[in-house]
Parts: sequence; C-alpha cells; structure tokens
Amino acid sequence: MPPRTVRDVTRELLRNLGLTTVFGNPGTTEVAFLTDWPDDFTYVLGLQESAVVAMADGYAQATRRPVLVNLHSAGGVGHSLGHVFTAFRNRAPLIVLAGQQTRSLLPDEPFLGAVEAVDFPKPYVKWSVEPARAEDVPAAIARAHHIATQAPQGPVFVSVPVDDWDHEATMPIPSGHPVRGFAPDPDALAELAAALDGAERPALVVGASVDADGAVPQLVALAEKLGAGVWAAPMSSRCSFPEDHRQFLGFLRPERRAVADALEDHDLVVVLGAPAFTYHVYRGEPDIALPPLYVISDDEQVLSRVAIGTGIRSTPGPAIRALSDRVLPAARPVAARPARAAKPAEVTPISPDYAYSVVAELLPDNTILVEETPSHRTSLHEHLPITATDTGFLTVASGTLGYGLPAAVGAAMGRPDRKVVAVLGDGSSMYCVQALWTAAREHVPVTFVVLDNAQYAAVRILGENAGGRKMPGTELGGIDFAQLARSMGCSAVTVDQPQELRPALAAALASAGPSLVHVKVDPNPRTIY
Repeated sequence: MPPRTVRDVTRELLRNLGLTTVFGNPGTTEVAFLTDWPDDFTYVLGLQESAVVAMADGYAQATRRPVLVNLHSAGGVGHSLGHVFTAFRNRAPLIVLAGQQTRSLLPDEPFLGAVEAVDFPKPYVKWSVEPARAEDVPAAIARAHHIATQAPQGPVFVSVPVDDWDHEATMPIPSGHPVRGFAPDPDALAELAAALDGAERPALVVGASVDADGAVPQLVALAEKLGAGVWAAPMSSRCSFPEDHRQFLGFLRPERRAVADALEDHDLVVVLGAPAFTYHVYRGEPDIALPPLYVISDDEQVLSRVAIGTGIRSTPGPAIRALSDRVLPAARPVAARPARAAKPAEVTPISPDYAYSVVAELLPDNTILVEETPSHRTSLHEHLPITATDTGFLTVASGTLGYGLPAAVGAAMGRPDRKVVAVLGDGSSMYCVQALWTAAREHVPVTFVVLDNAQYAAVRILGENAGGRKMPGTELGGIDFAQLARSMGCSAVTVDQPQELRPALAAALASAGPSLVHVKVDPNPRTIY
C-alpha cells in the first residue's frame, strides 16, 4: 500500500472539519491540491478571486459555518484582497488556502512565486502561515480552522508550496474542536444589571454580532423585559432586531452629531455586538454629550476604543442570557417609534422608494435579503423592514463594493431552504458581475434586483454635501444588465415603467433558477445621511 500523502491526510482532515464545499478559482500552483478531486467534495468555481471570496463569505454567514477558499498564488490572492478585507470586517470564518511555487524554486523568485506570502494579506486576516515543512500542512490548516472560528471570527490564510501535497505524511491527522463563546465577568454584569434597573429611559444599540451569534430571539426577550427602546448600530451589516417591533426606534446614522441627537433622550445606553460607534462622515463635534454607555463585545480591539463608558468582554449570546436572568422586569414607556413612510407613488422614472416598497410587498417570508445599494439605503430602511430573526439581512460591513451579488450566490448555496433576494446598485453590481455565471452553473434560485441610476451616486452626493460642484468618475449608464445576465445563463428582464415592476419581480421570485430584474430608477437620489 503506498504511503499516505499530505494531500490524503488533508482531505481526511477537511472531511472531519466539515470543509468539503470549497470555493475557488484554480491556477497551476493549485493543481496538486485539486488532482483526483474526491466525489464527496464540492468545488464551486468563481471566475475571479474577489467574487470567490465574497461567495464564500455569504455562504459562511448564511450557514454560520466556516468554509474553505482555494486561491491562486500571489496574483490570485491579490485579486481577492478587497473581499478578504470585507470578510475581516464581516467577521466571516474563511480558511483561505493559497498555492505557492515549488519550494526548491523559491530562492530564485520564480514565475508565480509569492514573495513573503504570509505578509501579503495582513493585517486583514487573524492568522497567516506558510508551513516550514510539507508534513506540517495538515496541522497548519487545523490551527487555521481553530483560529478562524474563535470569537471574534474572521479569515485566516495558509500558503502551501505546490510540491508539499505529494510529500509523504509523517504526522497523525490533527483533531479539530470548536471553541464556544464566553460569558461576561460576573461583577461587571452585576454592575450593568444594577444600572439598568435604576435607569428610567434605557436603550439598546444592537450590531451585527447579535444575529451572527443566533441571539436575536433572546435579545427581543431582553428588550421586552427591560421596556427599552432598540436602535440599530450605524452601518450594521446584519439585522439584529425585527424592524417591525414596537420597541424598534430606527437606525443610527454614521455621524457623531446624529448619534448624539438620537440618543439624547436616554439615560443609559447598552451597545451589544457593535462598536460605539462606526462613523462615515465628519460634520463636527456634537453639542451634547452621549449618555452613560456600556459596550458589550467579544473583540478586545472594539473595547480598547471605548473612550467614554464601560466595556464588558463577552460574546453576545451569553451576555444577553445572563442579563435577562439578572435584570428586573420593568413597565417603562417606550418612546413612540417614527411613523412608517407613506406608500410611494408610481412615477416615471421609477423612484428607489417605490422599487423597495414593491420588493417588500412581494418578498416571501423568511427571505435572506442581501443588499448593496449605498445611495438608496434610506429607501431600504423606510420601505422594507427586515423581520426575519435568523440571518434575515446581509450587507457589506467594510464599504468595499462588489460584495452583494456574489454573497447572494453563496448564501443561496448555503441555505437552499430559503429564498435569497439581492437588491444591488448598478455600480456595485459591476465589480463582481461574473458571479452570475456561477449562479447559473449551480442553478441557485437567487433573485437579483439591480437598481440602475447610471452613476456612483453615493460618491456624487457626498462630494456635493462637502461643497464640491463637479465630480469626475461618477457617471455610468449604458449597461444592459439583462443582456449581460442572459449571456451568463440567467433569465432577465429590464423594467423602466412602474407598472411593469410588480409582475416582473413576481415572475423572477417564482423562478426555480437565478433571475435578474434590471430596474432603471431616478438618477437623482436624495442625501444619504
């Protein structure tokens, strides 16, 4: 019987870790890893490495499981780095496995060799390694999995020289084991519980980590017990509180003065699973101080940036459950939530408000909505409340465009039991539009809705708000998204009249495969924040 190779042992390790679905784009330095591909493994091909990573990110977030990503050496890893950054901000547990040239050629900086491969993806990976010996490859992958899945989760990177895979395996198969979340310090928790019991108008500010930890139902119970209003944290990439709940107060804007104004009426604020706070624009310092703050996070970097308030380190689920056990029930009156915006009118050109209202009207229950419409986020908030309490919403946490379209493909592959709808801008769609090919190849039932305002409107609007009058590089237009989608195997239709939108979207939602609705919308969106 021939000796077991590093490839043999690694594949058995990947089976043990549940990493048999691999997202990748192959090159010659990956041939030895991919050869004689096992029948029980699935290889999901993407046509560019950035799209590959975003698909894997969507898959990992929708399933709450780690996933393996296989990339080409230096150039391929370079293509991927925009969405490795996104995965880091999204806290997606990706094990990025990249090829490297043959060890004997590395001293001569060979063609396709990665110089200082370990440093290339830093600082946006939790750990990075190129094993010193071929026999150390399985152990390195096991350790990478261990680190990626510990809170705060995030991507890791392993570079493997191509000749390592055929090397004889001399080490036993490593064992992997999950590390559960951790609870808050009891004394810190007691202090917070006492502060909440003594507060008259407390508020919770909730971020993406609550939903990522599967703790939204427990958070709803805590908010109801406290009688506390709930705000969504600025730029939160997930929905961590049902937006139709009577205690939901709305969305904090990513600007210092706006946050201070929104929280002014509260005498205590508890931030759960989010930084305090994420800002995007600067319009001066607020005239009023923030209320007393407690920030609960599993990330020591988030807690180190808490300049005003008290930090408590814990993963969201244990903290929420522990708080629920300690606080007293309260019958506090919750401030009246803002009235929902009126139904938008059917006008031509189609308004983004109307487009989102039609999506909301037709959206199936328990849909995963993936969003990337930076200039229309206010329309989303006003006309499409997210109510699903289990990964009901995914968007990009980093601001790097191109995430939404491929992430929707990955989410649909990870959760075939749920409908996935992606609402995208025209500019953001074009960054990774080739993921439509993968959607067709894998026959995933994703509905893509492209709101086409023929520009990078968010850039133009923010430039105008800052006093600029002439912004280059923001005009798009002339892209036939329906024809582009059909060329890659998706069904598609273009809509430019409001009365056409509802039947077009209904037909797309009923499709068993991927479909795209190209909606030409008003090219003059309003102020973003």
